[in-house]
Amino acid sequence: MSRIPPLEYENASAEARAAHDRHQSDVGRITNMKRTLLHSLPAFHALMEWYPLRDAVRPFLGERLTHLFAHAVSTETDCLICSTFFRRLLIESGDDPDALVLTDAERIVVEFGHQLGRDAHGVTNELHAALARLYTPEQIVALTAFGVIMLATNVFNNALRVDLDGYLEPYRAAAVPRTGER
Repeated sequence: MSRIPPLEYENASAEARAAHDRHQSDVGRITNMKRTLLHSLPAFHALMEWYPLRDAVRPFLGERLTHLFAHAVSTETDCLICSTFFRRLLIESGDDPDALVLTDAERIVVEFGHQLGRDAHGVTNELHAALARLYTPEQIVALTAFGVIMLATNVFNNALRVDLDGYLEPYRAAAVPRTGER
């Protein structure tokens, strides 16, 4: 159960309703995470920068690798909402998230995503060099920032235990025993 209930539209301030309406018009779905973020407009605006960063990496990664990268970050942080969201996108595009077939270049980007999710200090010189053979410094900066904002959404969802949106339930990964209590 979410530690902070998503903001109900009818209880929102005029500014929060305006942000909600703009986002719904521009992007579409207002999820539990977004409705929870709307309790604080600066928080909402900060994490919604995910969209411009996604749009910055998509031209050089492509749609599939953008989803694979975000999925790698999200599964590594064990974010139920984000990992399930990207499982859905991968499944709907014909991939099996539990048995991915990756090219060498995709493997490098996915490993970078996993490493950001595990421990950014662990990004080795070898991994960075492999990325540098594929992408320009500008692209690596955009990719890293995209990974960082993905991490921020993961941490937000995990810390506040934001509830999974109902439309994502069919895409949940099989339960894996975990240590600690959720």
